[in-house]
Amino acid sequence: MNIVYLILRRMRRPLLTLILVYAVAVLGLVLIPGQDDSGNLWHMDFFHAFYFVSFMSTTIGFGEIPYAFTGGQRMWVTFTLYCTVVAWIYAIGNLLTLVQNQTFQQAVRENLFARRIRRLPEPFYLVCGYGETGSELVRALTNRDRHAVVIDIDSDRVNLLQLENLRQHVPGLHADASLPAHLLEAGLKHPLCEGVVALTNVGEVNLKVAITSKLLHPEIKVICRAESRDIEDNMASFGTDYIIDPFDTFANHLATALQAPGLYLLHEWLSGMNEAPLREPIYPPQEGHWIICGFGRFGKAVYRRLKGEGIEPVVVELNPETVGAPEGVIHGRGTEALTLEEAGIAQAVGLVAGTDDDANNLSIIMTARELRSDLFVVARQNLLDNHSIVQAVGADMVMHSSSIIANKVRVLLGTPLLHEFVSLSLYESDEWACQLISCITALVESRVPAVWEVEISPEEAQAVCHAVGQGQPVALLSLILDPADRGKRLPSIPLLIKRDGGTTMLPEDDFPVKSGDRLLFCGRDSARRRMEWALQNEHALSYIMTGEERAQGWAWRMFRKS
Repeated sequence: MNIVYLILRRMRRPLLTLILVYAVAVLGLVLIPGQDDSGNLWHMDFFHAFYFVSFMSTTIGFGEIPYAFTGGQRMWVTFTLYCTVVAWIYAIGNLLTLVQNQTFQQAVRENLFARRIRRLPEPFYLVCGYGETGSELVRALTNRDRHAVVIDIDSDRVNLLQLENLRQHVPGLHADASLPAHLLEAGLKHPLCEGVVALTNVGEVNLKVAITSKLLHPEIKVICRAESRDIEDNMASFGTDYIIDPFDTFANHLATALQAPGLYLLHEWLSGMNEAPLREPIYPPQEGHWIICGFGRFGKAVYRRLKGEGIEPVVVELNPETVGAPEGVIHGRGTEALTLEEAGIAQAVGLVAGTDDDANNLSIIMTARELRSDLFVVARQNLLDNHSIVQAVGADMVMHSSSIIANKVRVLLGTPLLHEFVSLSLYESDEWACQLISCITALVESRVPAVWEVEISPEEAQAVCHAVGQGQPVALLSLILDPADRGKRLPSIPLLIKRDGGTTMLPEDDFPVKSGDRLLFCGRDSARRRMEWALQNEHALSYIMTGEERAQGWAWRMFRKS
């Protein structure tokens, strides 16, 4: 409708001009008398007059009909010929201008985009914002064969999306995600839209997306990025499912690493990208002198967590008055040796380079290590393009906002049970985590384990549901034995079973599986693929449970009986 409205509004004068010129031309031919072959006077009717003007105005010319024209008729035709040509030139010129108009082109793109989204046959996630965070999330989703739809206000980013080498086609719309109309065009109320993720770098836009999504589609899952307390509280008041603050998230990771290095390492392994190298354990110093360079949002989040762990860090800040730095702040960037010495670098055990400039953070780290080489270093990376140089500096922990948000959203959307497992594991001991790490290491060796969910439903576990429905008890062990050789276990570990709102972590082999259960596993990808065979194939499951291979075909069963 927007396209039709734009065309009618822009072409109103040209169309009225054409109608007026045609009406005058036709009326003149009807009123001016002509002569037939016998010399009798006659008047052309309206139909033939319109017919003649129609082909005459295109300058094609089929001749004078139905008789040769008189001088008066030919003079009128000559006059109207130039008028209609000028009118057509005027109309076509306006039409070409309309086609080249940015507003019209945007309306056409939105219309085509909305039609494409309405025809989507697969479940998808609506991602608002295709910056560093959005691009990482979309790549992670498509690598897991999940579909996504993108909205971004920057046309260059949307154009870049079309050039990305992604496993799935991702439709993109250049539009303002804060406007409800664009969210609706992108499929907010589509029955297959499974969630909305607001990842723009403007907190107010993310808030508007959250509010719009919860008001227009209350049942949908909404995940938003928030980097201020006010916006976070506002999002929570509208029922936003997950609100992610990258600075608080990283500060919590640092606190976990301080309290329980094993738990931190377990979380990093389970939430890492599939097939990535396993990270080595880190041991942040739990006591001693820490220095925080930069007291913005990130510096404040780390400062609060360190204070909570009983550590009194010293802050180095260039503009302490504007950021509300604590007492005892050292004035400076931290890139100068004099400033670091004033902050007590000689006695320091930990350093946080947390400014919003990557060059300054690298300079801080290099200067600090010249003064004290055995520092535990936390580096803030602001731009994804600087990954290689930040990695080269050898920081013990790196905080990159986009990666943290994308990784957490990927877990929430792809394996929500993993988020629950990680939350519950925080109540376990570090020894418990170390034992689980040892088991995972024995399975996957040097690569991050694959993590997958299984729902005991007819769609994902038809064989198990059938067996349970027949009254046959199915133990968890039946799912983790090799369907080709029941004497071997698949390289996998059951992490969690969720049933009727309750959860069981690291269930035993004899745990009975029931319909409706949701299970979380980690291990090798090969284990996941072979497990699917036992879940779906009744003969494979029967072999695992009984040790007997049933004859599958009719002819083979008859042969076995004979």
